[in-house]
Amino acid sequence: MRQPGTPSRWAALAVLCAGQLMVILDGTIVSVALPSIQADLGYSPSGLAWVVNAYLVPFGGLLLLAGRVGDLVGRKRVFVGGQVLFTAASLLCGAATTPGLLLAARFLQGAGGAVMSAVTLGMVVALFPEPKERAKAIGVYSFVQSAGGSIGLLAGGALTQALDWHWIFFVNLPIGVVASVLAVRMLRDERGPGLGRSTDVLGALLVTTALMLGVYAIVGTADHGWGSAHTLWSGGGALALLAAFTLRQARAADPLLPLRVLRSRQAAGALTAQALMVAGTFGFQFLTVLYLQKVLRFDQVDTGLGVFPVSVVIGALSLGAAPRLIARFGPVRVLVPGLVLIAGGLALLGEVPAHGAYAADVLPALFPLGTGFALAMPALATLAMSAAAPRDSGIASGLFNTAQQVGAAFGLAVISTLASSRTAGLLDDGSGAAEALADGYRLGFRVGALFVLGALVAAVTVLRRRTAPRTQGAPKAQDAPVSEPSHAR
Repeated sequence: MRQPGTPSRWAALAVLCAGQLMVILDGTIVSVALPSIQADLGYSPSGLAWVVNAYLVPFGGLLLLAGRVGDLVGRKRVFVGGQVLFTAASLLCGAATTPGLLLAARFLQGAGGAVMSAVTLGMVVALFPEPKERAKAIGVYSFVQSAGGSIGLLAGGALTQALDWHWIFFVNLPIGVVASVLAVRMLRDERGPGLGRSTDVLGALLVTTALMLGVYAIVGTADHGWGSAHTLWSGGGALALLAAFTLRQARAADPLLPLRVLRSRQAAGALTAQALMVAGTFGFQFLTVLYLQKVLRFDQVDTGLGVFPVSVVIGALSLGAAPRLIARFGPVRVLVPGLVLIAGGLALLGEVPAHGAYAADVLPALFPLGTGFALAMPALATLAMSAAAPRDSGIASGLFNTAQQVGAAFGLAVISTLASSRTAGLLDDGSGAAEALADGYRLGFRVGALFVLGALVAAVTVLRRRTAPRTQGAPKAQDAPVSEPSHAR
């Protein structure tokens, strides 16, 4: 690995982002192909949901463990291992000819994606220790995180219509092989202290089982309901396991999750804001796709194009303006207006009519949403990672992604349940299909806006700045943490 200041660091960043893009794309590229998968493999409606859920459960459950293993054995090893597993599982998904084989391959894909994603942000931070360049690098990473979803919708629709659903998985193979080879050659080979006595096996079992069970409980609410015995038992079990894990971490000599990482006001506030923001915004793509297809009657490719302006805005800002703003004013002062813009965009979508038009009713909301994403995502990533000591960057990265994944699963479950319940109630009362659907989507968008407002409250109350922003040419005071990192206390 070359010394800082040479181009190789940016090439390494491109390798990391290529791997992350595969993971993000796979979270949405499947959604537009579900009808084709159902027709080909004969899934029942409830079984079809597990094509998505079989990926989400291991992904949400393994992030924290994978992040800590990266700290112990080396983040490069964990990243490459996850990338190889994800690529091999993509081959199995594309070749699947039975429902069971596809679900098993999707589970492996989720595991590989979690292992890869858990350490990526930590590696980005390690590559760019200088704050100004770090802000730019996190801007690139955040662009991939934010824009990958809508790119996946466009690519999924195009591949499914032009070829067939198998190719939404096969497309990962050349990317994965090339990225794996480049990762071996270009990423810094870091050595951790090793597993040995530092391996908290009991803690690993507790937190992995708890997170998997929690995600399973959340995604199962679509079939069982929030008050069902299934949800209460699985959700209660997840909470009990998390409590046991927390007790274990407080007493273990070498804990899997050192509680010092969570004692920082900055880290706790960033994780809370991240979970709430993602809970509100993950439903945006889900509901927008449904509105475009079921109300405005867009096809798959037009639907992907319909949400693509968000990616364009995110790319334009997160790769340039957002890093400069964060460096100039600090992440909190960039985060707050970003969240306001996201909530405003969702509120605009909360007014979509049953007989609307894309240009008048959808497109105007996409610009504040894209601008808000471009500002908020890198600001939150900067806050979450700058609170952690270098030895904890893997677990901090895993925590950040875990908050994102759990927030996404919870937000989507709540929003989709409320939207579908409102639609079903209106249909039972005799309303027309278009009006009933649109009213359900309006409710979902408004609930999403409330989640984002919750993130805004966390940002202005928990993430209180304790250092003044610097002016140009002054010392880098703005790069100091919002609150003193726990490892320095």
